[in-house]
Amino acid sequence: MTTGLPSQTQVIELLGGEFVRAGYEIEDVVIDTRARPPRITVIADGDDPLDLDTIATLSRSASALLDGLDGTAQRYVLEVSSPGVDRPLTTEKHFRRARGRRVEVALSDGSRLTGRLGETRDGAVALVVRVGRDWALREIRLGDITKAVVQVEFSPPAQAEMELATGAIRGRADATEAGT
Repeated sequence: MTTGLPSQTQVIELLGGEFVRAGYEIEDVVIDTRARPPRITVIADGDDPLDLDTIATLSRSASALLDGLDGTAQRYVLEVSSPGVDRPLTTEKHFRRARGRRVEVALSDGSRLTGRLGETRDGAVALVVRVGRDWALREIRLGDITKAVVQVEFSPPAQAEMELATGAIRGRADATEAGT
């Protein structure tokens, strides 16, 4: 059965280069033919968060490319968005892009941690966790993480927590190199 819409593969091939030039990659394409009008959702992610201006620019260029595709005669709604906060962090790239965000992490030993993501490097992530009244840095191998999800926050983080997250592994590496 033909839907008059491009396939997921066609959308990715058609739009991939445009998104890469803008600094993003397509993580998924969902085509919902049951919606009226049908909906094409392009989920993109990059090292810089997608803001509304970038989404509008990508949507315009994606729409122009899709409208020019042979065989796309049917009307559709195009949506460009970033992955939701409920997307599990599964790759080193996901952890790197979520730096500074609060996450809940399940470890292979059955324990759970909640903390703020610091730097991701060499197969490990720095996690800023609360220890009593202070903040501590804990390095966790990505292979030891069975699940990690970004947490929704309604208030800004403590300044000390954020400073530790943004300088996390780098600060420790500098101290190690200095012989301390």
